[in-house]
Amino acid sequence: MPDALDLLKTRRSLKPLDMTGPGPSPAELETILTIGARVPDHGKMVPWRFIVFEGDARAKAGEIFGKVFRAKNVTATPDQIEAEKKRFTHAPLVIAVVSRTAKHPKVPSWEQELSAGASAMNIVHAAHALGYVANWLTGWMAFDRDVLDALGLTADEKIAGFIYIGKAERPAEDRPRPALSEIVTRF
Repeated sequence: MPDALDLLKTRRSLKPLDMTGPGPSPAELETILTIGARVPDHGKMVPWRFIVFEGDARAKAGEIFGKVFRAKNVTATPDQIEAEKKRFTHAPLVIAVVSRTAKHPKVPSWEQELSAGASAMNIVHAAHALGYVANWLTGWMAFDRDVLDALGLTADEKIAGFIYIGKAERPAEDRPRPALSEIVTRF
């Protein structure tokens, strides 16, 4: 396992289309989810939860995506509908990070949503530490109320991201990163 700084420096996203199996073992998945739950959480509110899609559950979710996509895009071609159905099948594992906020006198919703984002990033880093590649995506499905209802989200829950996890079919290339001189100021 790389040391912590090397791990952070070498993390790369890889498109789910470029992922293959096998996915994490049950023990590795438990580790990934445990690390996902170890994030700042002001007020100990646990403003997130996880939905795991693996095996047949990926295709079951795809059926939901295809049905909703077809209903809302009446001119969609069969190929477009099929592509929506296959979204989760490209990676052996997809974890939805669900953000759930609650009214609190000292913890604004924004902090609760940031905690869910930190959880998603911890999942990405945990997968990388275990030798997998991951990609944190949303897509139209993350914002469509019919999809969210079908996935079991309540009215006050949102998708912070779908984390696709698998093995790399090819090395993940780095993308250009901003120069620190362009994004850092001193006060």
